[in-house]
Amino acid sequence: MNEFGLTFHHMGLALKKEEEALKFLTGLGYDEGMRFYDPEQKVNLRLCTAAKKPAVELITKGEEEGPLDNILKKYNELIYHTCYETDDLEKSLAAIEARELRVIPVSSPKPAILFGGRHVSFYTIMGFGLIEILEQ
Repeated sequence: MNEFGLTFHHMGLALKKEEEALKFLTGLGYDEGMRFYDPEQKVNLRLCTAAKKPAVELITKGEEEGPLDNILKKYNELIYHTCYETDDLEKSLAAIEARELRVIPVSSPKPAILFGGRHVSFYTIMGFGLIEILEQ
C-alpha cells in the first residue's frame, strides 16, 4: 500500500463514439464488458478489462447535458481521468493534502451503476489532473 491508501483501478477514456476504441481494445485482448447508462453521471459507461493490463473505462455522452460536453467539444477521444480505489475516502484525501497537494472537489460521492452502487467521486489534484476515487 502507499501513504494515500489508493490503489489504481482504471483509466477513463472520453469518446464521441466507442466503436473504434472497442475494435482496438478487443484486438489487444480486452473483454469489452457491458454498456451501462449512469443517470447520476449522465454518461454511458463500459469497463474493458484484460489480464495483466490496466482496465479502461469507455465514457460516451448520454442524452442529457453532462460532464463530457466540454471535453468532447475539443477532442474526439481523450484519456481524462485515472481512478483509484480506497477503503477510507476521508483518510485518503487528508493524506494527499498532508503532502501539501491542493485537492479540488469536482463531484461529491454518489452511487455508480458500473460498480454495483459503490460510491465514486472526482477531484482535481493540482499538478496532476482529474482523479476518480472508488470507495470499497
